[in-house]
Amino acid sequence: MCPYDWSTPGGVQAHVRDLAVALMRLGHEVSVLAPCDDDGEVDLPPFVVSSGRPVSVAYNGSKAKVQFGPVTARRVRRWLRHGDFDVLHVHEPLSPSVSILSCWAARGPIVATWHSSMERSRILSAGFAIGQTALEKVSARIAVSEAARQTLVEHMGGDAVLIPNGVDCSAFGHAEPLPGWPGDGGSLFFIGRIDEPRKGLPVLLEALPAIAEAHPGVRLLVAGPGDEEEMREALDPSISDRVVYLGLVSEEDKARAFVSADLYVAPNTGGESFGIVLLEAMASGTPVLASDIEAFRRVVADGRAGATFTNEDPADLARAAIELLSDAEERRRLSAEGALRAREYDWETVASRVVEVYEAVTVTGEKVTEDMRGQLVGRFARGGGE
Repeated sequence: MCPYDWSTPGGVQAHVRDLAVALMRLGHEVSVLAPCDDDGEVDLPPFVVSSGRPVSVAYNGSKAKVQFGPVTARRVRRWLRHGDFDVLHVHEPLSPSVSILSCWAARGPIVATWHSSMERSRILSAGFAIGQTALEKVSARIAVSEAARQTLVEHMGGDAVLIPNGVDCSAFGHAEPLPGWPGDGGSLFFIGRIDEPRKGLPVLLEALPAIAEAHPGVRLLVAGPGDEEEMREALDPSISDRVVYLGLVSEEDKARAFVSADLYVAPNTGGESFGIVLLEAMASGTPVLASDIEAFRRVVADGRAGATFTNEDPADLARAAIELLSDAEERRRLSAEGALRAREYDWETVASRVVEVYEAVTVTGEKVTEDMRGQLVGRFARGGGE
């Protein structure tokens, strides 16, 4: 169960898609129900069923397209009856969308995965009683990161098995660079919503003049949805011609953009529980420079597999980027360490861990107890990753 609009790029949607594909490779039958903004017009994968058009709401510092209401509830119940599933896997179970509706409607074992990280949440606090009615039916809980697990513990109580996001390493690193890239003067790449402040593009753009002064030929590739004209109006005129905007890119072009850059920059300012895009860059062999928020520090192994700079500090971002663009040997080291780090999170490994949770709730028919959770955590810790 995916709570967010399937036709809008996002970390949860990508996780659900890639997990579904990995599970099918392991021999399982999978069906995904998700809202779809272009219902009937988007060519959905055969394993995805549209629950209808979503509406946009503000959630966790971002805009989320979700779906709720009596009509949606009937669609969820019909999908559940038709599927007769061995296990229902609900992502972001408390989001005001099809996820919480499916928890209320389902009769069999439910596994729930938490993705979001929040220091405080009025929505979760205000909806505690409502959320509990859904959570009491959940057989096992998964968190994709320590930050997401802490959000669950602090807001709702209980605990979760920690199983990180995955990355399909085979999909990255073999693409051809975009025409004319990376060039000789240094190239940077950013991907994310360009009009969403917490993705940090303004921090990177503020740092770019200083980077260009030290590296006169540097260029920046920007990919992601948003208003290009509004972004360009805010640019320093001295760097306007250095910024190339790709818009919303396909998975294939995203892979090409990664290998077109000497450095992938992730200036996100907060609200991230993981950093799947960092792993995609690492799997591509592209060195990573990320803000030092907790989720990103974990992914880059505190500097071993990627460099960091002080969060929301354009001057420190510029300093770090200048140093890395000047040091080919350090970039090669980060590229090699990053590739090793990405393989720890390959979907084949991650999906196998998720299946162990499925088996724990379907074989016993009971909730995952603290003892069972401890055994799962122990096995996953020995398996590597986070």
